[in-house]
Amino acid sequence: MPYTTIRLPDTADGLRDGFTRIRSEFHLPDGFPASVREEAERAAAAPAAPREDHTGLPLVTIDPPGSMDLDQALCIERRGTGYRVWYAIADVAAFVRPGGAIDAEARVRAETVYMADGRVPLHPPVLSEGAASLLPGRTRPVALWRLDLGSDGEIEAVDLRRALVRSRERLDYETVQAAVDTGRAEGTLALLAEVGPLRLERERARGGLSLPTPEQQVIHDGDGGYRVEFRTNLPCEAWNAQISLLTGMGAARMMLDAGVGVLRVLPEAGPQDVGKVRRVADALGVPWPDGTSYAEVVHGLDPKIPGHAAFLHESTVLLRGAAYVAFDGTPPGHAVHAAMGAPYAHVTAPLRRLVDRFATEVCLAVAAGRPVPEEVAQALPELPEQMAMGGRRAGAVERACVDLVEAAVLHPRIGEVFEAVVVDVTDGKPGGQVQVTEPAVIARCDGERLPLGERVPVRLTRADPATREVRFTAV
Repeated sequence: MPYTTIRLPDTADGLRDGFTRIRSEFHLPDGFPASVREEAERAAAAPAAPREDHTGLPLVTIDPPGSMDLDQALCIERRGTGYRVWYAIADVAAFVRPGGAIDAEARVRAETVYMADGRVPLHPPVLSEGAASLLPGRTRPVALWRLDLGSDGEIEAVDLRRALVRSRERLDYETVQAAVDTGRAEGTLALLAEVGPLRLERERARGGLSLPTPEQQVIHDGDGGYRVEFRTNLPCEAWNAQISLLTGMGAARMMLDAGVGVLRVLPEAGPQDVGKVRRVADALGVPWPDGTSYAEVVHGLDPKIPGHAAFLHESTVLLRGAAYVAFDGTPPGHAVHAAMGAPYAHVTAPLRRLVDRFATEVCLAVAAGRPVPEEVAQALPELPEQMAMGGRRAGAVERACVDLVEAAVLHPRIGEVFEAVVVDVTDGKPGGQVQVTEPAVIARCDGERLPLGERVPVRLTRADPATREVRFTAV
């Protein structure tokens, strides 16, 4: 099905008030306490000095346009018949003193919360958008990963150390993809187009998967208006993500070998859930041959096909239950992230996620053959719950923003009939969820025996920005 964009007029009633209500409802902080700001200003002026100078590496960052909180910078080189990946990650610990004001505030926030009208950052902007961000042309302290890959993209060696680097250029996904598609890509970008697909093949081989489900998001257009859109990732976004996943797998293996760290884990889905999803596949005509894994089925789907979109939406039940697990001494009994098909850790987004700073500190100690710093080891047991709370809050806020904009843009159209695809139904209960083709909305729909995966006409019966509720009825 086509994924389109909806734009909201600048004059939409109550929208800005709605964002204010969301901030209040979820108790989001407004700015930072004076003690945190003052400590951040001091830290920005005098970060802890790393040991090695790697400013000669031709690193680049690849992020959405306008991004200022740049966690990662990338350089890829040929190494015989294989590759060497340099991955520089912002060294937040060079600015954050354990037990200090910034540290305490970050433990409460856990992660950056993104909203349609801005964001609630994990760290003060003087750090996250300034002194710690890997902005082009600026010398920055980093945790520098060196990952050597074979000709098949498999990891052969991993190293990590503190360093100084200087990013050469800030790129966005569209620019990177255009360079690759037109044959203009050189150096790191040309090699990313080789390494990325190799890593995707390794993902398939180990039973991992990256769902191709289109993302629904609220975008601020810079002129006071907003839009909601479904978007599927460009190929280069998947390649870039594979570099982050590669690093997270290397970090997990390092921590497991040392017997200390914090992992991101996801259990295998139970037979009941798998059975339900197989029945959905049968109902939608999605091929699932005997002996074929869920991951293999997903890799062959096209989310633009209504039945495939419905299957992907329904089958996310198999990927629920991700959590963090900390350990010191005995590795956890379950250490695998089912969607990765391997052990995995979060280490590549420390400007936006609390756990990455501590996991990186563990890996730096292990790589150097030193004991994990006491203040890091003491923080590990509390991280899973801190991250769980922060993740629930961030997810709820992002969903509330989408709901608000959907309700605001649809409010003047109550009573109209739209074309939709049924993407979710509950066994034995009426109604379900529909994905409207135009505009880009997913909402509740009332009706008996909605046909999962099929196109249906639906009438808009409710669109209330005050309650953020949108509701349709099958015609």
